Amino acid sequence: MTGMTKDASLGVGGLRAGLLRLATWLDLVNAWVGRVIAWLALAMVLVTFLVVVLRYGLDQGSIALQESVTYMHAVLFMLGAAFTLQRNAHVRVDIFYQRFPPRARAWVDLLGTLVLLAPICLFILASSWGYVSDSWAVKEGSREAGGLPYVYWLKTLLLLMPALLLLQGVVWMLRSGLFLAGVAAAAPAEAASGRAVGGGAQHAGAGAPPDG
Repeated sequence: MTGMTKDASLGVGGLRAGLLRLATWLDLVNAWVGRVIAWLALAMVLVTFLVVVLRYGLDQGSIALQESVTYMHAVLFMLGAAFTLQRNAHVRVDIFYQRFPPRARAWVDLLGTLVLLAPICLFILASSWGYVSDSWAVKEGSREAGGLPYVYWLKTLLLLMPALLLLQGVVWMLRSGLFLAGVAAAAPAEAASGRAVGGGAQHAGAGAPPDG
C-alpha cells in the first residue's frame, strides 16, 4: 500500500513538473517574439529619419517607406501585447491585487484569464477571421500609388495578437493552477518579475509558501 502511494505521489510530481516545463516553453515563445520585435522601435526611428531627409533634403517622397512605419508600429504594439502581459507591464488600476497573499493573487490570475482574457481573445479571433480571410482572398494592397502591397499581412495581426495573448493566458492558467496545487516554483508573480521565466521546474514537488 505504501509502495502504491509512493508511486502515485511520484506520478503526480512528474505530471506537475511536466506541466511546469510546458509553461516554461510556452513562455519562451512570447519572450522571443517580444525581444525580436523590440528592434522595430529603432527601425521606426531610422526609417522616419530617412523619410524626412528624402522629403525635405532631396525633395523626394516614398509612400512605401511612410507606410512601412505604420506596419512596424502595428507589429510592435499588437505582437508586443502578449510580451507586455507576460512581464505584467500593462497599465492597470490596482487597488487590492498587490495587497493579496500569493494564493489569492494566483486565484485572481486564474479566474481573470478564464473569465476575461480568454473570452475577449476568442471574440476578437472569431469576429476578425472573415475580415482577414477576405483580405487574403484578394491579396489586398495599399490604396495609394506606390504603397506597400501587403495590407493583408497587416490585417493578419488581428489574428496573431489574440492568439499570442491566448498563449500567454494558457501559461498563466498553468502557473496559477500549479501554484494553487502546491508547486511553489510555478508562482505567477515570480514568472512576471525580472527573474528567469519558469526556472525551478525541478522543484515541482515543493509545497507552496504560506500566505504571509
